[in-house]
Amino acid sequence: MGDGPRHYARSMGSETTRAAARLLLIEAAALRPVLEAAAIEDLDLPTVCAGWSVRDVLAHCGAAMTMLASGEVHRFTPADNQRDVEARRRWSLDAVLGELFAGYRSAAVAIADAGGVFDGVGLGEWMHGGDVREALGVADAYVSAGSDLALRLLLERSEQMGRPGAEAHIDGEAHRFGAGVVTGSIEADLETFVRLCGARRPDPGRYRLVGLDPSDLVLFS
Repeated sequence: MGDGPRHYARSMGSETTRAAARLLLIEAAALRPVLEAAAIEDLDLPTVCAGWSVRDVLAHCGAAMTMLASGEVHRFTPADNQRDVEARRRWSLDAVLGELFAGYRSAAVAIADAGGVFDGVGLGEWMHGGDVREALGVADAYVSAGSDLALRLLLERSEQMGRPGAEAHIDGEAHRFGAGVVTGSIEADLETFVRLCGARRPDPGRYRLVGLDPSDLVLFS
């Protein structure tokens, strides 16, 4: 893909101690070499996000982060997101990547300043990075750099969303998922757990649920 992503990437420092903002900066640095190694035609490959190519996912991410930084955020409904993607299909690839990489830092600042209100955006952008890596054939797509922060944020989000309480054994380590009385248990490796939380085609042979349905774990769609 030439030097496009490298041209637009910025030095990603650690200006914030907020986990979701740090995760966003980590994702920016991790995604850059993946895109640099991809051929232009690879951006047309389909992703787990129905109807969206790799380029469409990148366009959605750039749009979301630009809005977050500007303070003009819509509800991120499927219709809202689709309009953002459609608008950027007329853009050049350089413009799409430019918005994307510029957006990481500005959105990280907005997330840090919001004090938790927009933590889900940082986590969601990291999840979309997994969508891109999976489509491009990268191994362990959903356990890229920052996965330790992502796990922490997923568990926090499960409590905030009031998911059924469960004991979660992720890669052999015990965690608490959801809120309220513990009614079940989860056993999975980290990538499978992330896929379950994002409804990202988890392998049924790589997890075990007791007293729960896979839908109980979904935190993003």
